[in-house]
Amino acid sequence: MSSNTPADTGATESGTAVPGGASAAADGSSAPAAHTAPAAHTAPAAHTAPGEIRWQTGETEHTARWHSEGGWPAPRRVVVVDDTLTADAAYRMAKSGTGLLWQGDYRNARQLLTAMARRVDRHRRTPTTGMAAAFEAGRAAAVRRARLLGLVLVELDAEHTLRLRRAPDVRQACDEAYGPGAGPVVLSLRELLGVIGAHEWRTNGVPVAALGDRIHPHYGVFSPVRGEYLDLVAGAPLGSPKVAFDIGTGTGVIAAILARRGVERVLATDLEPRALACARENLERLGLAGQVEVIEADLFPDGRADLVVCNPPWLPSSVATSTDAAVYDPDSRMLRGFLAGLAAHLTEDGEGWLILSNLGELLGLRSRGELLDLVDDAGLTVLARLDTRPTHRKAADATDPLHAARAAEVTSLWRLRRA
Repeated sequence: MSSNTPADTGATESGTAVPGGASAAADGSSAPAAHTAPAAHTAPAAHTAPGEIRWQTGETEHTARWHSEGGWPAPRRVVVVDDTLTADAAYRMAKSGTGLLWQGDYRNARQLLTAMARRVDRHRRTPTTGMAAAFEAGRAAAVRRARLLGLVLVELDAEHTLRLRRAPDVRQACDEAYGPGAGPVVLSLRELLGVIGAHEWRTNGVPVAALGDRIHPHYGVFSPVRGEYLDLVAGAPLGSPKVAFDIGTGTGVIAAILARRGVERVLATDLEPRALACARENLERLGLAGQVEVIEADLFPDGRADLVVCNPPWLPSSVATSTDAAVYDPDSRMLRGFLAGLAAHLTEDGEGWLILSNLGELLGLRSRGELLDLVDDAGLTVLARLDTRPTHRKAADATDPLHAARAAEVTSLWRLRRA
């Protein structure tokens, strides 16, 4: 998803050139001589309808649809800005809640976002004691960061064309993420960079060693970039199950691994339309559509299975934005629902596989005793547990405030049966 640009001169940082380059997968991202920005005007909040954003240039008032995947409301004050805006001024205006509608050079906008990100991070406060406190502080800082950087805005026309100098063609990426255009829309540049990165992942795919193939994630669907939990699914003792359920299938990767391991019929469930479309496309691409059926369902489909697999979000914490759901499971709702309903959906000798990291335990968000109590209360017993260590970069990053927890993290596949 990363897309870096070479250093250029354009948007300024405290009056000096901002170096180019930003990651579309991360938080941020030249031109003719800078020109004078149009005069700033404000749209009163009382006249801005939900899902709508307004701004003015001179005496002309403009209106467009507002879109935010994170669920952020449209900023109540919007000013038009361009390449003459400094990062210091942009940061100050963002802190006041002002939306910055960019009408300059695309690459300079990305550079501005990168420069603003440095200022946001510079003012981050990290607790000195307590892993749980560090986690909560990190989440709060991430939400603040997303909100401030999300105030750099761009406008797409009715065909999803980004009409900025040196802008890429984003039409296909936006059509994939949002569907066909329906009039002008304003969104954050940060979100647009994520859409562009997601299109790259969808086009190129993500190699999955446990599958021996590639999975092509869609925008808004969790990408299987951490392979250790998939290695557990590929290596766990399987027996000869005829029917398996994959609960919360996402990209369909676990269902595909089970099918490739010889399960005759796999029912893969999800509630999110993007996930359902993504799983179906991946399974068709892999030649497994005849073996795996993708079903819209809240956790379990009807009936029983010889094997039921679930990889719920690993951290039992609140969802701050609508895009948090793949990582955070408030009050362990999905985990609880899976365990509570598992026994009723297993055949007599069937097995349930729960794939879960202990990071939540290491952060003090859930204890091992609580997890085992949930298993016991659901009328289940632990047959075995397979463990593996993560290999992602953060596990070795000693500068991460959560390094001690990440370095000790273990991902487990719990083999469960009816008690």
